[in-house]
Amino acid sequence: MKTKKAQIGTTVQKPRVNVVTLGCSKNIHDSEVLMGQLKGNQLDVVHEATNIQASDIVVINTCGFIDNAKQESIDTILQFSELKEQGKVNKVIVTGCLSERYKPELESEIPNVDAFFGTNDLPDLLSSIGADYRHELLGERLLTTPSHFSYFKIAEGCNRPCSFCAIPLMRGKHVSKSIDDLVKEAKFLASNGTKELILIAQDLTYYGLDIYGKRNLSDLMRHLSDVDGIEWIRLQYAYPSGFPMDILDAMNERSNICNYLDMPLQHISDNMLTSMRRGTSKQKQIDLVNKIRDKVPDIALRTTLICGYPGETEQDFQEMLEWVEDTRFDRLGCFTYSHEEKTHAHNLEDNVPEEVKQERVDQIMEVQQGISYDINQTKVGKEFKVLVDRVDGDYFIGRTEYDSPEVDNEVVLDAKSNYARIGDFVQVKVDRAEDFDLYGSIVK
Repeated sequence: MKTKKAQIGTTVQKPRVNVVTLGCSKNIHDSEVLMGQLKGNQLDVVHEATNIQASDIVVINTCGFIDNAKQESIDTILQFSELKEQGKVNKVIVTGCLSERYKPELESEIPNVDAFFGTNDLPDLLSSIGADYRHELLGERLLTTPSHFSYFKIAEGCNRPCSFCAIPLMRGKHVSKSIDDLVKEAKFLASNGTKELILIAQDLTYYGLDIYGKRNLSDLMRHLSDVDGIEWIRLQYAYPSGFPMDILDAMNERSNICNYLDMPLQHISDNMLTSMRRGTSKQKQIDLVNKIRDKVPDIALRTTLICGYPGETEQDFQEMLEWVEDTRFDRLGCFTYSHEEKTHAHNLEDNVPEEVKQERVDQIMEVQQGISYDINQTKVGKEFKVLVDRVDGDYFIGRTEYDSPEVDNEVVLDAKSNYARIGDFVQVKVDRAEDFDLYGSIVK
């Protein structure tokens, strides 16, 4: 009996798994799936814990897209590698895009990392921690965002040949998830309080071609729109070439599909679009934007641009600058070109000096700041449905349907004179506006 009692009293404490996420919203989604699997294996899992424990297994989900992101990932790996050497964490495991792209080099340069895994190695990663991949957990994950919104990945990989992009090297070919599986995931999220689905993929508009033989994003949007509890559906990362106009019909038909579209256009000069292998032209992009706005007049269009691509002349840049002034995008982001090995553009000379790249970005963003200010002034005195994201001191911070988290406008509400909770939808009257923020009061 004494022996049995000793055995009963002996427990092996399971390690805590601390997941650290770097990079884009797709990585956020992947970390959440990993965390859902870990929880399903009865492991203690946290996201980016500030209280590091010696027993921790740290899993770093890396980004390998451009130079700055790669450096951040390497710095983070080195930071936790040093903590491991000091005995302050138990294991360090690296996954994600950087690990997929540079695994042999990383293994050689940072040997005290316990294991490196790629973007599609989730079962092997789980096994290295003593966990099993559980198929019955399909669609279930632990959100790292506030529970009322979720990044909702509908496909993996990309088939596009863009010359500057390393995503296919890290994520592989486009693979769509089935509508049935996505509806199941949406229902799970809605049952746990999610009100907004932010649809993401490397290319939303390619959705369905591989499994249904046609572009099927509009059908998916309608199925998701039918899920009880989902009040907003938002589209991010829509490719312009082969754009399926029927998604705009779904947008017009369904009140819970936001009048919002993130469509990275990258440039407008025909010289640049051809070299970038975008499969489109200046006139086609101008016509597409006009058609989208004609079909959904209330739409908020967001785009991203690249400055300093190899061979970009001052004339190419001025053409893009004038186009931005004329088109007046509701939202716009602009980035300097990053010369990525093994991409098609890496064969070209990276001949635009870094300071010129940055000057061009600054000029674009200065123009956009003025456009955003003018557009925001037209909203003063009007009422909008606002989703409350967080509390910041004495203020509630929220968004309209025309704004995605982190990258777009925010609505600032005085928490002292207004009552709301995080995740609430409230009716707001805009009292004043700045270039990238609206200020208002709750009317209902």
